[in-house]
Formats: sequence, C-alpha cells, structure tokens
Amino acid sequence: MDADTAAVLAAAASVVALAALVLATLAWLALRRARAAQRVLLGGGKADIVDFAVSLGTRIDDLHRAVDEIAAGLARVDRRVDGTVSKTSIVRYDAYEGTGGQQSASAAFLDASRSGIVMSAIQGRDYARIYMKELDRGKAVVALSPEEQTAVERAMAR
Repeated sequence: MDADTAAVLAAAASVVALAALVLATLAWLALRRARAAQRVLLGGGKADIVDFAVSLGTRIDDLHRAVDEIAAGLARVDRRVDGTVSKTSIVRYDAYEGTGGQQSASAAFLDASRSGIVMSAIQGRDYARIYMKELDRGKAVVALSPEEQTAVERAMAR
C-alpha cells in the first residue's frame, strides 16, 4: 500500500471514528435525558419503571378496597339515618269554636319511611287532652284527624 492510500484510509478512519464519537455522545445525552425523565416519574427512587408500575397497581388495588369500605360504611349510615326521626312538623289550630288563639296543636315525628308518631294536644276552656297515634309506613291504626294528616304531610315535605 502506498503512502497516499494509507493517508486516505487514515483520514477516512478518523472521520468514521469522529462520527462514531459524535453518535455515542448523542446517544449518551439521550440516555441521560431519559433517565432524568424517569427519575422525575419515579420520584427520585432507584426502582425501574416496571417496579414502579407494579407498585402503582398495588396502590390502586388498595384504593379500590378503601373505596369499597367507605361505600359499605356509608350504606350503614344511610340505613341508620333513614330510621331516625328526621321529619317533623307542628300544626296549630282551634279545636273548638270560641276558644281562640289556636291553642291546640298536632305534631308529627317521622322517619324517612313515614313511620313514627303523631301527637295532638286538644285544648278546651277547662281541660287539655293529649292523644298519640302511631304510624307505620304512613298508615295509622287509628284514623288521623285532618290536622294530624296535615302535620304528617308537612313533615314528609321537608
């Protein structure tokens, strides 16, 4: 091989080596950016992306279990609240003509299923009487007076 050919080959080899060095530097910079992005995604941890995805799956499963427990607790609370006296109303009226001042009253104390009691206090000139009637899902064993029925309807409207 003569000196000119060897010089051309050496120059070509130098160009190829320089191109390989540039490509290796670019690849190293791209890898460095990818690792920096991975560190941001992983929160600076040493785990790889697969371990991180597995841990996310586990955490999501834990969240689903927690949501199911909360939903069951809310269902229990809903059942308890539905059974409490939460609907009330008072209707005042004159039970007898000439007594004035709407001294008589009917009060309804009901839960969400229209069960509870209606209490009436009838005031006369010389006496007062108190009556209590039980309601079971809106039905009374003893017939309700119009005022008691109004108290039930007003209570359920709230």
